Amino acid sequence: MKPASAETAKRPVVVTLPDGKKLTFDGAVTGLEIAKQIGPGLAKAALAVKQDGVLIDLQREIRSDAKIEIVTRPSPDALELIRHDCAHVLAEAVQQLFPGTQVTIGPNIENGFYYDFARDTPFTTEDFANIEAKMREIIAKNEPFIREAWSRADAIKHFKSIGENYKAELIQDLPEADEISIYRQGKWYDLCRGPHLPSTGHVGTAFKLMKVAGAYWRGDSKNAMLTRIYGTAWRDQKELDAHLHMIDEAEKRDHRKIGREMDLFHLQDDAVGSVFWHDKGYTIYRVLENFIRRRIQAAGYQEVKTPQMFDSSLFKASGHWDIYGDNMFKVKDTHGDDDGRMMGIKPMNCPAHVQIFNQGLKSYRDLPIRMSEFGCCHRNEPSGAMHGIMRVRQFTQDDAHIFCTAGQMQQEAANYFKLQLGVYKDLGFDKISVKLALRPGPNARIGSDELWDWSENALRDALHTAGLPFDELPGEGAFYGPKVEFHLTDAIGRTWQCGTLQVDPNLPERLDASYIGEDSHKHRPIMLHRAILGSMERFIGILIENYAGKLPLWLAPVQAVVATITSDADAYADKVLEQLKKAGIRAVVDLRNEKINYKIREHSLAKTPQIWVVGKREAEESTVAIRRLGSEAQEVLALDGAIRKITVESAPPQ
Repeated sequence: MKPASAETAKRPVVVTLPDGKKLTFDGAVTGLEIAKQIGPGLAKAALAVKQDGVLIDLQREIRSDAKIEIVTRPSPDALELIRHDCAHVLAEAVQQLFPGTQVTIGPNIENGFYYDFARDTPFTTEDFANIEAKMREIIAKNEPFIREAWSRADAIKHFKSIGENYKAELIQDLPEADEISIYRQGKWYDLCRGPHLPSTGHVGTAFKLMKVAGAYWRGDSKNAMLTRIYGTAWRDQKELDAHLHMIDEAEKRDHRKIGREMDLFHLQDDAVGSVFWHDKGYTIYRVLENFIRRRIQAAGYQEVKTPQMFDSSLFKASGHWDIYGDNMFKVKDTHGDDDGRMMGIKPMNCPAHVQIFNQGLKSYRDLPIRMSEFGCCHRNEPSGAMHGIMRVRQFTQDDAHIFCTAGQMQQEAANYFKLQLGVYKDLGFDKISVKLALRPGPNARIGSDELWDWSENALRDALHTAGLPFDELPGEGAFYGPKVEFHLTDAIGRTWQCGTLQVDPNLPERLDASYIGEDSHKHRPIMLHRAILGSMERFIGILIENYAGKLPLWLAPVQAVVATITSDADAYADKVLEQLKKAGIRAVVDLRNEKINYKIREHSLAKTPQIWVVGKREAEESTVAIRRLGSEAQEVLALDGAIRKITVESAPPQ
């Protein structure tokens, strides 16, 4: 590292701590020296420092006035450092155990890290035990991470000389102005911008290597195939164990696995990204759709249906063609009047809803207009991004658009928040966080800064008025307006972003939507884009995993199965089935010549909420023995009473 000049070193440096307290130093100062000034306990616990919000090494000099935060192990930033450094430790361990292996890149990622290696023989999970043991040896040595600045030419020459051609290529492609930063840990070193923990010992042993995969160098299929080793790392063993337990639970709850077991849906290569709903799966779909339909009808929405495909001129006018076009499916009309014109399959419903609004003159007395649609959309998602029914190319949104005046916007937002949170509660989600996604970059949005300022402040005010705490997400808004996102936490602690409310003053302008105001002049409506569930497909996948397939009785595709003990009860079982169906219960009968324990086990695996067992005694006494999913106990009830009880229990939320 280059020393500070004498002039810089003598200039006083004032640092401001998170509590507002200011400390003055005679010249350049390191984060460690600041921590010591605050107290010996903090100095001992310090891992890194944030200078004006940017993480830097504890030993890096701070040469100008700055806001400072000392990072310790409980800090959220500590995980980023632990995972980054664990990747370095992994790379050193691999090169010690397998000489000749080239290291390429190894970033930290969500919940862990990975490193890509170039080796003639790809790694397998059988190598993990030896690699993890070597990693623990390296961590136990507690070697300090030391940063060095190399010249560009020297760095390229050196890495080529030791056979690290991938590193040399990375350095060659860095901008000329970039300083070449090298970090050492003992005798091993790597190209890295940093920052790092003070030493390898601070990584700890709460890590685990998870899987191997192939990865092309720089993601280009024309380049060499590398071996990628994924790992996870945490602050302590308790956090690691909790993460591994969540992974184990997630595998058990995988909607694709449960979907096969329950015969709900399937996917196939002939229709990539599109779902084949089976009878039971589509039953869930329809019950959920009807639940939402009842709610939005009660909230004053009018339901519409719009086309799938439009002339490109509509999407060009809306902005989708230019800004979102890469995600759209486009086809050429070869049989129309204008031979060869381009058509777009809709990725969103909003431009179509504006077309309905534009039919006929609208007055301020007509507003607000709440227009809903279970609209089928198509988006050209990358094939590698497909994931069961969670991420598909064809999906249906419980979409709606509210056309209102600026003065009505706050009340409409409040109504939406109430509707949204009520639906989530009824579906079993009570841990919800709210995010406000703000404007993206200038080249990724439409509309003036003034409109964006108004829209963002309007949503902030609406959230404050509703008493909803929220975090802000700079740059995450839609291209036409900011949005409120609702993130649900499921039964095993995962979060899912589902419903949104977006304020859009731009699309009505672009598509020439207007209403006649009290002053008899034309005005542009404010357009609120809103979804409660979002994608129906994705939300059903979330429900399946949240409940591990054991859906609430009202939502289960088969609510009860009538299973006979002996053939003597077949006629009675048919009578029970008839009574259940007459009461509106989704039920089936199992008359197979199998032992009752076999039937119970099979229907339990199929996640049937209630199994009504009937035999000769039940037939004679007109009773049923009810076994509920997950319970060994049986409840014997008179048939009429059992029908009344299940009818009440299976009623969907209103």
